[in-house]
Amino acid sequence: MKKIILTLAIATTFMAGTILTGCQSSDNRDGDDHGMMHETQQDRQAMHNDANSDMPKMANADEWKTFKLESELKINNNEIRIKELTEKMNKPGTILDPLYARKIENLEQKNKDLKIKLETYETNHSDWETFKREFNHDMDELGKALKDLTVDNTK
Repeated sequence: MKKIILTLAIATTFMAGTILTGCQSSDNRDGDDHGMMHETQQDRQAMHNDANSDMPKMANADEWKTFKLESELKINNNEIRIKELTEKMNKPGTILDPLYARKIENLEQKNKDLKIKLETYETNHSDWETFKREFNHDMDELGKALKDLTVDNTK
């Protein structure tokens, strides 16, 4: 019984507060409309300025060249590690499960996809910062996956 009375008291308080704050005189509302129109015009100007500043940023030639060389080096290192894993898997006397083979194939495909992504950026020229961040993230994930594949987690 006490819970019901307490719940009704709280609900009544919230309803009264909502009603009192929702009621305004017509003088107050007219002033708010003018302020809202002024804010809307400022918002439009801000959006227009943001639209101009949101143009995709392109990489300059030196920055692109160094990024491309570093990325190609990482991709080549990944290819070497994948070949080593494949050779290890195909050694006579070593029996590895098909899951391990599929993981290696997936990593090899991801590495090829990164190589293609790097090559297509030259012709596509999308937003440089976004491309760089996403590419580095994907490259780091591939590196971690390669390391995790070679770690023996059995204890």
